[in-house]
Amino acid sequence: MRSLMNLDAVFKAYDVRGVVPAELDEDAARRIGFAFARFVDADRIVVGRDVRTSSPILAAALGDGIRAAGLAVSDLGMITTDMVYFASGHLDLPGAMVTASHNPKGYNGIKLCLAGAAPVGADSGLVEVRALADEEPPSDLVGSYRTDDVLDAYVDHMLMVAGSASISGLRVAVDGGNGVAGVAIPSIFDRIDANLIGLFLDPDGTFPNHHPDPLRPENLVDLTALIARELPDLGVAFDGDADRAFFVDDAGDSLPGSTVTAMLASWFLAEDSGASIVHNLICSKAVPETVSAAGGTPVRTRVGHSYIKQVMKETGAVFGGEHSGHYYFKSNFRADSGILAMLILMRILSESSRPLSELRREFEPYEQSGEINMTVVDTKAEIDRVATVFNGSDRLDGLTVDLGDSWFNLRPSNTEPVLRLNVEAADSQGVEELVAQVRSHIREVADGSS
Repeated sequence: MRSLMNLDAVFKAYDVRGVVPAELDEDAARRIGFAFARFVDADRIVVGRDVRTSSPILAAALGDGIRAAGLAVSDLGMITTDMVYFASGHLDLPGAMVTASHNPKGYNGIKLCLAGAAPVGADSGLVEVRALADEEPPSDLVGSYRTDDVLDAYVDHMLMVAGSASISGLRVAVDGGNGVAGVAIPSIFDRIDANLIGLFLDPDGTFPNHHPDPLRPENLVDLTALIARELPDLGVAFDGDADRAFFVDDAGDSLPGSTVTAMLASWFLAEDSGASIVHNLICSKAVPETVSAAGGTPVRTRVGHSYIKQVMKETGAVFGGEHSGHYYFKSNFRADSGILAMLILMRILSESSRPLSELRREFEPYEQSGEINMTVVDTKAEIDRVATVFNGSDRLDGLTVDLGDSWFNLRPSNTEPVLRLNVEAADSQGVEELVAQVRSHIREVADGSS
C-alpha cells in the first residue's frame, strides 16, 4: 500500500531523517530503496544499519526496495557509518546506512553515498532520489541478497591509513554511548599498542546510559568521571553511528572540533607540505592560520559533509574538518571517520613528549561561544536584519561577519525555525559582548539557546 506520509518531511539537506513510524516507516524505506536503486549506476548496493530498535526493520525494507528495482543487496549488518563508506570506497559500490546518528532513540534515517563513497546531498542527488520515491515499487524482489562482513578489511584499512605502528604506550578511555562504535573499537585496539578503557561499548538501541550526542556536555559526564579515576592520556566519545568523535584531554577538558581540526591539519602538513586543507566556515580562525603557517592552503566551505567532500575532490585536499566533530580524509575515500581521527590523534600523542592538555594550547589562541540556538518565526528575515545592521555580505552559509578582532556566523537550521549563532573573539569578554550584541537584533520567540 502506498504510504500516506509526506516524504518531503524526511528528506533533509544531507540525508533522510524522521520520527519512526510517524514520519519514516517500512513503506517509506522501501520506496526510498527503490528510488535510490534507480538513481545509481550499479548492479549492487551495500547496506548497513545502526543499533536502533527500528533499524533492522527499516534496513530490510530498504533492501526490499533495492531488490525490487533489480539490484543486488550486500547486507553488512550492524556497523558504523564509516564502515559503509569504507565498503563503498573499497568495493566501488553505492551504499546506504540506516541511522539517525545522534538523534533521540525515537528517530531513524538513511544516509546515502554513490560508488567510491561519493556524497549524496541536496546538491548531489538527494533531490532526484526524493522525486523518484513517489513511485510505488513492484512487489517482486528480483535482485539477489547476501550478507557480507567487512570488519577485518575495515580495520586493516584504518590502521594502514593512520600508520598505527607509530602508536605506542597510550591509555585511552572510549565512551561508545551504547552506539555502534562498540562494533569496531575492540577490534581496533586488539591490533595497536594501546590500552583500551572502555565505557558503554555494548551496542544497545535503547541507549540506557546517556543520549548518543557527545556534542552536549551532559553526555560527557560519565567519560570525564572515568578520566578523573583512570588518568588516561586521551578520552574519546562517539555519537550513535560513530562517524563523529569528540575528544577530552588528560585533564578532563573537552577539545573543540576546531582544535582537533587544526592539530590534525598540522600533522598532515608535516607529512605533505603545501597540501590543501578544507574547513567549514564556523571553524576557528586558528584553523586557516595554522594551515597557512605550516605552508598549506586553507579552503573554506559551507557546513555539511556533502559540501566538504565535493570541495576536497575539487581541490585535492588531504584532510577536512568541521567544528561539529566530523573529520574527512583523502586516503579514506574523502569520507569522514571518527575512528580514524582518533587513531591519528593517538599517533600525534605517541610522537610527542607532551600531554594533550599542553599540546592543544598552541592551537587555541581565541575564545569561542560554542553553538547558540535561537528559535525565531522567520530565519531569513532575522538574518537579513542582522546583515543590514552589521553591513554583512558574506552569505556562503547563512551570514558571516568579520569584525577584525572578532567574528560571528549566523545560519538557519535545515529542519526547524532555529538560528545557530557561533561567535569567536580574542577573549571571553569579547565573546560575551558580541553574542549579546547580535542577539539584541534577533526577535526570539522562545528561549532555544543551548
